[in-house]
Order: sequence, then structure tokens, then C-alpha cells
Amino acid sequence: MNLDLSINTITNARILDVETGSVSEPTTVMIDGDRITELGGGAVADGENSFDAGGRIVSPGLIDAHVHVLAATASLGDLGDQSPYYLGAQAARLMGDMLSRGFTTVRDAGGADFGLAAAARENLFPAPRLFFGGKALSQTGGHADMRGPGTQVMDKHLCCPNIGIVCDGADAVRKAARENLRTGADHVKIMLSGGVASPTDRVDSTQFSDDEIRAAVEEAAAANRYVLGHAYTARAVNRGLELGVRSIEHGNLINDRSIQLLLAHNAFLVPTLVTYERLKQDGAKFGLPEASQAKVDDVLYAGLDALKLANDHGVKIVYGSDLLGGMQPHQSQEFAIRAQVQTSQQVLRSATTTAAELLGQEGKLGVVAPGAFADLLILDSNPLDDVSVLGDPHSAIHAVLKGGRLVQ
Repeated sequence: MNLDLSINTITNARILDVETGSVSEPTTVMIDGDRITELGGGAVADGENSFDAGGRIVSPGLIDAHVHVLAATASLGDLGDQSPYYLGAQAARLMGDMLSRGFTTVRDAGGADFGLAAAARENLFPAPRLFFGGKALSQTGGHADMRGPGTQVMDKHLCCPNIGIVCDGADAVRKAARENLRTGADHVKIMLSGGVASPTDRVDSTQFSDDEIRAAVEEAAAANRYVLGHAYTARAVNRGLELGVRSIEHGNLINDRSIQLLLAHNAFLVPTLVTYERLKQDGAKFGLPEASQAKVDDVLYAGLDALKLANDHGVKIVYGSDLLGGMQPHQSQEFAIRAQVQTSQQVLRSATTTAAELLGQEGKLGVVAPGAFADLLILDSNPLDDVSVLGDPHSAIHAVLKGGRLVQ
């Protein structure tokens, strides 16, 4: 796979408009560099820089707003002991696979740094656009504290490829947020509740004090960035929203109050349903510790109900997968899971226009329109008819373009 061939014209393209749920008659997409300049009309270039879509559908590239590009294993506690060069090479492989599945943009929810984002931006290897936050912030014994109960030593060097960093007290949280933002982070991730992959916390716990959460929110806002919060229970979700967290990750156990707060604060919900199914089936095989395996059922069966509740009330819902290690190839199966309670158009919006809004990239990502990045999929099937076709990207996707470059 490479990104060597730049395309300046796509002919015979039926453009999918996600917002209106419509598909155009065959037309032409004009591209200059990495941007779309015109739809329809204009001179059609000949030769290798013109791509004939053959009447196929051209859709926006997909956005996955919850990935971990460094998670080459489900045993997240082992990441900090690995060479960053080794994990960087693994990340290149994982990101290339994401791109081939049609995800032209991803948001990393803990671990990826400015170096990986720069490498993706400079096309040093085939990869989606990468929005990164650096290390997730965790309290002692929280979801990113990967020490077992008998382990005391922790290496806090920022160069170590841990998925998170432990910080206690508002001042320590503030400093950790500033360290991530200093490197150009696009967001700050904090752990608001326990989770599956961490060894010593309960899924139903709340984490960080109000002052600590406020410190992270204040620092993100000062840098014109935002906070995303890992949270499962309504208690953890609601507390985070009340304190200014903008993006709730997972949210499997939300309640009616959560819906009210999500709407009132114009916040986003990023469910990650496929990861629980795969952890249940394959977690042990791919390194998920036994203690974490026992916690999967706590969140597995509630996620679809939470998605339906949020969808029925018009919450802004964004696509996320959160897969680890050898489970990452199942990234696209989230489409079929969500289609059980959402329309195809609603699921598509979560992976395009709504995700772009969350990233602050409206009009640049998630649309096929002049001025947008030429991140495009050429599809053999219409996902508006059945979005689950994207669950098998190798049969549904004819070609992928990122920034006007053809992925081969």
C-alpha cells in the first residue's frame, strides 16, 4: 500500500450526501492538491491523474473517534515496557490497516503522541489523519494505572509509551494536561470511571475529584481544546458533563439525566460497542489479563440500550471502536452493531459529519464538498441502503483517497 499517486479528477462519480441522505447523478469531482475544488463542470484531465469511478458512489472518508494506535496488544500494562520504536512500527501497521478499511481520520484516545501525528501528516507511511491527546490522565488506582496490586514502582518518563499517566491532585492534573497540550495535543483525555483493561479498579467506581476534573477542563479550554472522558456509569458520566467534559467515551450505563446533560451541554457521546463483543470472544487470546476478562460482562449487554436511548433523544453520537491488539481488524463491524437501533443514515453521520463537528473540522472532513479535504471512498454498494455493508470493507470499498492521494 502506498500514497504515491495524486488524483486531480474523479469522473462518473455519484456523490453521497450524508446529511440529506441522497446520491447524485454521475458527475465530476475536481481536486487540487489535498482539497476538493469543484463538483461538476470544469475541464476533465486525462491520464494517470484522472480516476474513472465508473458510476460508483463517492462518499466522505470515515472517521473513528476512539482508537488506540499504540495498542498492539490487549495487555495495556505491557506497553510501557516496550521500545517506543517497536510500538511506533506497530502503530504504522495498525494505522495503515485502518486506512485500507476506509477510515481516513482517527482520534486516538490515549497513547499516541505528536511524533506519530507528524508522521501521518507527512505521509511517512500510509495512515489516516491522526488527532492525538498524548497520555490519558488517571488517578492512582484509576483506569490508566496499569500496576497490579503488588507493584509500587512506576516509570513516569513521558518518553515511555504508556497509554496514560498517573496524577493526583488538581495541580498535578493541571501540569499533566499542560504537558500534553505543550506538544500540540488536540484534546485531553481523563478517566472518569473504572474500566475493563485496568487491573485494580471497579467499572462502577468514579475517579478524580471535582477539582481535578475542573483543572483538566480549564487547561483544555485555555488552549482552545476540549476534554474527553472515559466513563461507563451514569454517575460518572453525569458528573463529568456537569464539570465541563465535552465528549463522553463509552457511556454504556447512562440514564435519563445523562441524556438531559448531553443535550444541555451540546456534548457528544462516543459509544464503542464492538470492543466488548470482541473482548468477550477474543480477549484472552490476545492478551487481556484474567482480571479484566471478568469485568467485560459489566458493560457488554447495556451498550446497545444506551445507544438507543441517546439516539431516540437526538444526542450527538460519534463512531468509535476502541479495539485492542489482534482485535483491531474488526473495526468496521461497529456499523452492523449500531444498525440494530439506528438508521443507516444516522450511523453514517456518526462516522462523518457529526464526528467532524466533534473534531472541530466541519466542512473540512466528513463531506464531499468544495474546500473539504479530498478524503474519499469509492464504494461498490450504497451504505444508505444498508450501512452494514461497510462491515466488510474489502468487498464494499473499491478505492480509498486520502488528501487526494490514491491508497493502493
